Amino acid sequence: MGATRLATSATSQWFFPISALYKTPSRTTSDIPLDKELYDRSRGVEFLYRLGVSLGLPSSAMYTAATWFHRFYMRYSMEDYHRQDVAASCIFLATKTEECGRKLRDVAKVVCSKVSKKDIKEISDDSKEVEECQTSILLTEEVLLEGLCFDFVVDSPHAELVDLYEARSSYSLQVEECAWSIANDSYRTPLCVLYPPKIIAAACYVLAEHAIEGPQSSPLDARIASPAPSGSLPTPPSHKVQHNGVSRHAVEFFRFNETELASVADAISILLEYYGAQDLQGSSEFLTAVTSIPRPQHTSPREKLYRPFAHFAPGGPPPVNSSTPEHAIGRGATPTQPGANSPGKFASGGWRPVTEGTQEGHHQ
Repeated sequence: MGATRLATSATSQWFFPISALYKTPSRTTSDIPLDKELYDRSRGVEFLYRLGVSLGLPSSAMYTAATWFHRFYMRYSMEDYHRQDVAASCIFLATKTEECGRKLRDVAKVVCSKVSKKDIKEISDDSKEVEECQTSILLTEEVLLEGLCFDFVVDSPHAELVDLYEARSSYSLQVEECAWSIANDSYRTPLCVLYPPKIIAAACYVLAEHAIEGPQSSPLDARIASPAPSGSLPTPPSHKVQHNGVSRHAVEFFRFNETELASVADAISILLEYYGAQDLQGSSEFLTAVTSIPRPQHTSPREKLYRPFAHFAPGGPPPVNSSTPEHAIGRGATPTQPGANSPGKFASGGWRPVTEGTQEGHHQ
């Protein structure tokens, strides 16, 4: 089925309004409900992360691949191209553009291992399944290249977070690592095709600050309120009240205007909605605390994007801190202990991969 263009400007073709999510090819040509599409996108990025970790790729390559994954599905239907096929092709392409080359055969063997749940040592190089997987990756890559318009440039919110961290006069390792993990999780949502990296970075940082400081700390709206106006000018009726003692490091660092602040509020709202859709049975205390954070009040009106994931998982999903967790901050007792299926946490201004987790079966 042909690609569907949702944006025409060359400079903004990869950023879409939230309303575009309700008009993706998966919805308009395949009648897939948005909440189901977002659930499958999340699973696809989880699979993509697992491939990248198993291949020992730098986290930056996984972030690039995840961004392409979401861009692809703004133009093609998930009914026509399965998430695992697209994830594998995104990873293979990223190994070439991010200068961390891997042989096609090696990528295919890892994919086969994840899909079949076999140890990779049990899969021979010349097996039929590996040959078929290599062919699938190459065929899907052709469509991927067309969908991306051969535009491989991707900017990451993690790079913005590094700049933000370096500009701080005070240091909070917990906040920084928590924001890093939330940024990892942001790729399981479509935020990367909705907002520029600095908006996502600020949203992750502000949310991390609130999560670490606890429920009695200043509300999100106070943290992203507009700066106080000049004393010589009348205060606009719509102006937010400045809260004393509130950390506004991210807002002040990025020098956001009113429109950008509204986007930060919307991005935070989407992240909280994503976390709230998880099955919290057996999850970490910290993740439960994050999902209880009240959303910003000043957000754009829209329909709810996420439905509880338990509605889509056959037999119900596993707990988020089990062997197949869905996001980084849900694994372990604290946000400074990300689990095994995501890119690594912030460490000395760089990215580092973490160990491999379990795999998802094929075409579920």
